Amino acid sequence: MSYPAHQQPSTLEGWLRYLESIHPATIDMGLERVNEVFVRLKLDFSRIRVVTVGGTNGKGTTCAMLEQGALLAGKSTAVYSSPHILDYRERVRINGVLLDEQAHCQAFAIVEAARGETSLTYFEFGTLAALVLIARHRPDFAILEVGLGGRLDAVNILAPELAIITTIDLDHQDWLGDTRELIAAEKAGIFRAHGLAIIGEPNPPDNLIGICQQLEVRACWQGQDFSYRLDKGQFVWQDREGNGVQGPIPAIPAANASTALCALKLLGLLDKLEASRLLSSVRLPGRCQLIASRPDILVDVAHNPQAAGYLASQIRARQWQKLHLVVGMLKDKDIRSSLAVFTEFEPVWHLASLGPPRGASSGQLHALLPAGQSVIDYDSVTEAFIQARRQAKEQDLILVFGSFLTVAEILALPDLQNKE
Repeated sequence: MSYPAHQQPSTLEGWLRYLESIHPATIDMGLERVNEVFVRLKLDFSRIRVVTVGGTNGKGTTCAMLEQGALLAGKSTAVYSSPHILDYRERVRINGVLLDEQAHCQAFAIVEAARGETSLTYFEFGTLAALVLIARHRPDFAILEVGLGGRLDAVNILAPELAIITTIDLDHQDWLGDTRELIAAEKAGIFRAHGLAIIGEPNPPDNLIGICQQLEVRACWQGQDFSYRLDKGQFVWQDREGNGVQGPIPAIPAANASTALCALKLLGLLDKLEASRLLSSVRLPGRCQLIASRPDILVDVAHNPQAAGYLASQIRARQWQKLHLVVGMLKDKDIRSSLAVFTEFEPVWHLASLGPPRGASSGQLHALLPAGQSVIDYDSVTEAFIQARRQAKEQDLILVFGSFLTVAEILALPDLQNKE
């Protein structure tokens, strides 16, 4: 039963507590319930160009570059992205700006009134509230990040003009399947028959090609229809027709930047913006983010082997004497493979326990490292980080990674607020 209007929460914190209490499962895959409420809301998206972004890694950075590119081209934007790091309001950006808490509370109240007896998960409720906010602002473009998978994810209730798959790797196997082929099929659920799609994954499973052919999707493939290279400190992008873009190497994964440029081209925006300015300015918190110097401290939400591999490549490109790794991970992740890519650096491992029920203990992380590593176990991320800072010299590098929760705990520390 929905909340009576006179008893509804008056704060964003109150609404979020309520959302956590109204559905028995955190994840409940399926579109029937969320679509039922969406129909009742009668939101008008007829003049909003929808772009849906799915993939194992790189969704957030691809959304951010699309958003910033569209704004540079003079268009209005709305982005729905998850999860947040510090503030729930991060999940919705209108023209690059967060909305106030009251706007979110009003959107929650509208969804609550519309849902009636229909039960919604936290993510489903939040997605519908985000769509209420987006429809209210009527942007030129709505950029929607898939939460989990694609086919049965709540954002898939909207048919996109353009569907993007950034990368495909093993993650969330309990929900999406235990092979790249099964995961690809779930992610391709955001495609529409005869629709437009971009596949940013440079090594896609064979079945993804078959899915595109079956649906007669007009697909653009990384490495075939568009490509990039890094040449003498420059990022060079080119499409099949030979049209190119050149500029500084971006602070996001180059493959994701390449995918976003293809999207901007297909949407008719690439020739309306200064690409070098976009490449030099695109940023996203928690993605290889430098938060302090002497020693340099980087934070990254990488939490699976593919993302860890990219992060390791960034470490190789930096100058440092000793590497200190502050790590906290969820126990349903591929911890062993995610940690293994860093052993070549001979780091000092500062392993932190994340809270139950999903968090792995420092002992569980320790057990998955090979013998002979320099390892210290801690009860919390904060404790691990404080000790890493005490041990690190000015020319060392501290890297914090493993989970959104891990990065959030560090970014919330008072002495690191608003520093970069």
